[in-house]
Amino acid sequence: MKRAPWLLALMLMVAGCGLSDGDNAADGGDSPGAECEPGQVDGDLNLYNWSEYMDPELIAGFEQEAGVDVTETFYDSNETMLAQIEAGGAAYDLVVPSDYMVETMIDADLLIPLNRDALSNLANLDPDFTAPPFDPDGAYSVAYQWGTTGLGFSYDVVPDPTQLSWGLIFDPEMGAAVAGRVQMLNDERETLGAALKYLGYSLNSTEPDEINEAAELVREAKDRIATFDSDAYDDLLIQGETMVAHGYSGNFFTAFEAADAWDSFGYGIPIEGGTAWVDNMAIPTTAQNVCTAHAFIDYLLDAENGAALTNFNFYASPNAAAEEFILAEILEDPAIYPPPDVMDKLEFIAGVGEASTLYADAFVEAKS
Repeated sequence: MKRAPWLLALMLMVAGCGLSDGDNAADGGDSPGAECEPGQVDGDLNLYNWSEYMDPELIAGFEQEAGVDVTETFYDSNETMLAQIEAGGAAYDLVVPSDYMVETMIDADLLIPLNRDALSNLANLDPDFTAPPFDPDGAYSVAYQWGTTGLGFSYDVVPDPTQLSWGLIFDPEMGAAVAGRVQMLNDERETLGAALKYLGYSLNSTEPDEINEAAELVREAKDRIATFDSDAYDDLLIQGETMVAHGYSGNFFTAFEAADAWDSFGYGIPIEGGTAWVDNMAIPTTAQNVCTAHAFIDYLLDAENGAALTNFNFYASPNAAAEEFILAEILEDPAIYPPPDVMDKLEFIAGVGEASTLYADAFVEAKS
């Protein structure tokens, strides 16, 4: 696989933000899923996922294979998902939190330990993803997809992608040509993180002065930002409503493919750096159909199914066995599998403890 040394290095960068030894999970023996067998189902699946992230054909295949129905509901940020799980209003059987949110949910006792004996395809996972710092024993989560957060753009305004900069958003002179045609994610950690990277800080800063400085940068740019959107940003770019868009790598590539617009639009990581992330499958403590959730995780861990997911959404796969089935143009695309020099400028979003409230409050104020 193409990941090994630099992905490991990235994980080590945030290892200090991981769980303490006393917080590591047990082996799942006391979990509600302890009695589940591979492929066993105990009811329909209620899946809570990011939008445009799951191949409908994979869902249809699982429904036919398992004899259950799958209901997929969507969220636009980790914080939105967390609030719904904490509220307990809907019993979702499976969620797809990002790296730092897995840690947050483990600490809050919102996830059950997985029954690894029910995951017959777990060995297909690339070793780099089996013991991440946010879930050191791999006890509560299984990697789903990984990718980056950067900028989609029209080549009309970014003729040289090697010089792509967050200044298109935050520098009034640099961004003059695209003022009013810029979008940013409606996500406190991603958007404030972009501002922090532009300022030369870590996107995991816990320093109030740095976070407030980043929020002020977003506030000053607000008049040049058309919208804060985490759902339709790719469509807005393709349709010409925006010319610079802040978002997730695979969503842009899927949109470019669907519109046959590769010659008009591109995606890249700004020269100041950005976010690398791993999304994961996890089962909330409020899940009703725990065995079905395990069965669906195992279904996606199948090599061909894992490849089908990447071929659909253009995100990099953590499934080592899937590589032989992934399209060559995806495996060889440096915007999907970035080279080491780009990865060196990226950070995982890590848990920031009490500073999370500061991020939330600062982001609300910056947008108001």
